[in-house]
Amino acid sequence: MEKKSSLSIKSIVAIGIGAALFFVLGRFVAIPSPVPNTTINIQYGILGVFGVIYGPVVGILVGFIGHTLIDLSWGSPWWSWIIASAVFGLIIGLAKKKVDIEKGEFGTKQIIAFNLFQLVGHAVAWLVIAPALDILIYNEPTEKLLAQGLWAGASNFITTAIVGTILLAAYAKTRTKEGSLKQEK
Repeated sequence: MEKKSSLSIKSIVAIGIGAALFFVLGRFVAIPSPVPNTTINIQYGILGVFGVIYGPVVGILVGFIGHTLIDLSWGSPWWSWIIASAVFGLIIGLAKKKVDIEKGEFGTKQIIAFNLFQLVGHAVAWLVIAPALDILIYNEPTEKLLAQGLWAGASNFITTAIVGTILLAAYAKTRTKEGSLKQEK
């Protein structure tokens, strides 16, 4: 008996495109910040879009693969932050059912849901996961981690709110609203 793949072709393509966009934006559009080894990033807005449209598995893999490629392009992977990006992808992917963008609606209720999920996702990723793993894996100093985590969480929240919300609103306009088509007689 042949086992079916749990990922559709559509999801696999989304992972490839999402990871590539995440990499390009993270590698070439990162804006320097006042906190060492931390930048202002817009790729989390893209990750938010892919998570909301395709769900948590795609979100995890886009974050994990995209962040790994960024780090490899600089020399070596920083696993604590790669895992944090994947966790953000998971959490924002869980917003798929709550936002349900495929119905063609992205009004106030959906915008608030998206931004609450991404706020929680960034808080967990950058204030819990990344610092905890930095201590466990790399024995990094706690004071440095607090500054990096707060900066990354706050700046990623703001850029995701702007980029993600704009892109999801545009995407929703490409979907057919439920009940908007009428049969001609």
